[in-house]
Amino acid sequence: MGESLAMQAVREQIRSAAATDAPVLITGESGTGKDLAARTLHELSQRNRHNMVKVNCPAIPSQLFESELFGYESGAFTGARIAKPGKFEMASRGTLFLDEIGELDMALQAKLLRVLQDFKVVRLGSVEERSVDVRLICGTNRNLETEVEGGRFRSDLFYRINVLNIKMPALRARIGDVPILMEHFIGLYSDQFGQRPKPMSSSAMQILEKYSWPGNLRELENLAKRYVVLGGEEHILSSLREPGASDVFPLEPADINTPLRIQTKRAVQTLERRIIFDVLRAHKWNRRSTARSLDISYRALLYKIKEAGLPSIRNTRGPAKHPQSNNHEGICQ
Repeated sequence: MGESLAMQAVREQIRSAAATDAPVLITGESGTGKDLAARTLHELSQRNRHNMVKVNCPAIPSQLFESELFGYESGAFTGARIAKPGKFEMASRGTLFLDEIGELDMALQAKLLRVLQDFKVVRLGSVEERSVDVRLICGTNRNLETEVEGGRFRSDLFYRINVLNIKMPALRARIGDVPILMEHFIGLYSDQFGQRPKPMSSSAMQILEKYSWPGNLRELENLAKRYVVLGGEEHILSSLREPGASDVFPLEPADINTPLRIQTKRAVQTLERRIIFDVLRAHKWNRRSTARSLDISYRALLYKIKEAGLPSIRNTRGPAKHPQSNNHEGICQ
């Protein structure tokens, strides 16, 4: 989904790859949609009437790797009461997706390579070779060329799986797709949760387009879920913090000697200051845009900025040292 040039290129690459049975390596940061790209590739291929089997490589303990991928016969080990086919056999005539293949250690890479050389597996406890007909797709968020140079990934395995390469772009590289994706996720989870939040304002959507999205599509999807459940922009805009950004308004720990109403009031004030600070920062410290986004008057925003002791220059990251100052003109120009 998306109309950016980056996504148009990805769709064209997927269509081209789907017309062949050549191995495909899908690369990209975590959360960019490698799994979805693999499923789309399978659905567009001639193998779509058969299984697509996904293997999350880091989730398989090394001692179970062979039995999970290649299967085992009855009595092969303690507890193996019946024979069981492995992932390769389950994906026969279909597609096998090895996700995060870069996490495999060298010993497991060697075992995998032996199968990929002729696509024959031997179940544990057996000597019989079984031919498997699978389309291989691999995914990774690592730079495997760098891993090969560093001796952490086998070069022969890399060249075997990297026949066709599809690079999934980070969300910050296709920022124009954010409104389309956000509206899609809001609609999806509105139906799923039975909630109908009001449409997101254009000013809030502009904030989303200015954010760098370190968590990519997964972060955007989670944000849409919160918007649907909580039903307000103020509940999501305050969460858009860049990695490493300090929390300039941390909540104070509970005080057993202070009445609840007082502690609650302080917590609400802190949360309000945090929201204003984050929305100001998202709007590049433009106060009028911030006031419109928060649906408050410009004068009310100026008062709250002064009361919160927010920074007096744009690149300041923390609250001003003297929040009691009465000088409005020096605040968030």
